[in-house]
Amino acid sequence: MKTFLISDTHFGHQGVCNFLRDDNTKLRPWTTADSMDEDLVKNWNSVVSPKDRVYHLGDVVINRKALKILSRLNGRKVLIKGNHDIFKLHDYVPYFDDIRGYHVLEDCLLSHIPVHESNLYRWKYNIHGHLHHRRVLDSSNNTHPKYYNVSVECVDYIPVEWNSLKKELEHAVL
Repeated sequence: MKTFLISDTHFGHQGVCNFLRDDNTKLRPWTTADSMDEDLVKNWNSVVSPKDRVYHLGDVVINRKALKILSRLNGRKVLIKGNHDIFKLHDYVPYFDDIRGYHVLEDCLLSHIPVHESNLYRWKYNIHGHLHHRRVLDSSNNTHPKYYNVSVECVDYIPVEWNSLKKELEHAVL
């Protein structure tokens, strides 16, 4: 069994297909939510097996009709609720083994929104979403080594495997 992380899939969200980066290039390569959803499902299932654990760090679907897509995703899923996960708990329960506000995995905080830097001392790293293509920056305007964004735009639209991510984080801090 492997463990994976991902965030901000926004299944069913037509609007996210029109979002732009600061340089006015498209945030996501799709023109329709349907084509985005199909590619995200394909990418997910290409790496996640039915017995794997997946922590989805929020903003999983945008509309109710997209909830059914979750049944097509491999893995035993845990939802860390995001700001767009607005439906009642019973709407998510059929698709997730657990639903949380945050989770601690091997001394790393998994959250949707990055925790404030003044509270980061409690954990080794903060794995988060919410920022889409952006990264948390340090005081020198460099990517902060204690934060890692698993929004789909930062992980090539494929869930990232936990052991690989840990190695990358440890290498970055060395």
